[in-house]
Amino acid sequence: MINVTKTFLPDQEEYLRYVREIWDRGYLTNNGPVLQQLEAELKEYLGVDYLYFCGNGTIVLQIAIKALEITGDIITTPFSYCATTNAILWENCTPVFVDIDPKSFNINPALIEEAITPATTAILATHVYGNPCDIEAIEIIAKKHDLKVIYDAAHAFGVTYKGKSLLSFGDLSTCSFHSTKVFHTIEGGALISNHPELDRKLGLLRAFGHKGDESYEFAGINGKNSEFHAAMGLVNLPHVPEIIRARKEVFAAYDSLLDWNILYKPEISKDIEYNYAYYPVVFPSEEIMFKVMEALRIEDVIPRRYFYPSLNTLSFMPRQIACPVSEDISVRVLSLPLYVGLPYSDIERIAGIINGHLLL
Repeated sequence: MINVTKTFLPDQEEYLRYVREIWDRGYLTNNGPVLQQLEAELKEYLGVDYLYFCGNGTIVLQIAIKALEITGDIITTPFSYCATTNAILWENCTPVFVDIDPKSFNINPALIEEAITPATTAILATHVYGNPCDIEAIEIIAKKHDLKVIYDAAHAFGVTYKGKSLLSFGDLSTCSFHSTKVFHTIEGGALISNHPELDRKLGLLRAFGHKGDESYEFAGINGKNSEFHAAMGLVNLPHVPEIIRARKEVFAAYDSLLDWNILYKPEISKDIEYNYAYYPVVFPSEEIMFKVMEALRIEDVIPRRYFYPSLNTLSFMPRQIACPVSEDISVRVLSLPLYVGLPYSDIERIAGIINGHLLL
């Protein structure tokens, strides 16, 4: 079976060397030495000043909202994973959806200002598939209306924008290190900031608000991660360049084989070095998408409807806001299998199945 992704696993012995050291120390969590080493190496790799390694890519969104003391309405995208809006709801804020740009699939900055009201306090935008939002336009709007900016950069590890890590923009950026990502720690996530005044606050929020062993500064949460997860990150981090190179080869193969007279995919920004996180294709109709999906399933190929559904259509959203572009793309898009080691022959077979089922 060919799944939409396959977790990159390093040499087992590399990982077990760290595991044995952790075992011998008996120090398994609570900001241990392996975790601190991973944070230091991630900061150096990304060229950022402040980074906290946390439990997953959802808790970091919640901590970001809390750290910036955001309340009320948060303008956000309907085209993302549900974690983006779930974090907003869990922090007792209200997601206000703004439709997406039909070329980039990111939040459309031209529509943001008309959604701003006196209740608006922040923008939470996703770099969809690791493709940057219009950072400059969002920054201008945020400064004009005194709004905080959080970037959900779950897909963006390894992406640089105009020579800087894409994770270094906004008041805070968050990243996911889930096992399906380009860089993973099995489960994990990170908070990234370039603001020294936020650094201490983020550290406290991640660890229950502990100030020393016996006092608390405020109500924090358990956003910590373990030494074992950090060890996987330390072993995987040196492999990121080769992982990206291998994913780029798969990407290029699909590019050369698929029928672009009928299909299309998001336009990748010209100002970036990309990480090739996902390979989404948009079909002419949902009916054709289902036809292709079934043809692939019969051949044991499992793509993913990523992202579906458009989040503004979920029944538990407090406000029903139409986002026709997102709603349209979300029912026609599939992410195709993309991972290190996917053979060219399988890519060729997948493309042939798709091309052969594009007409009703």
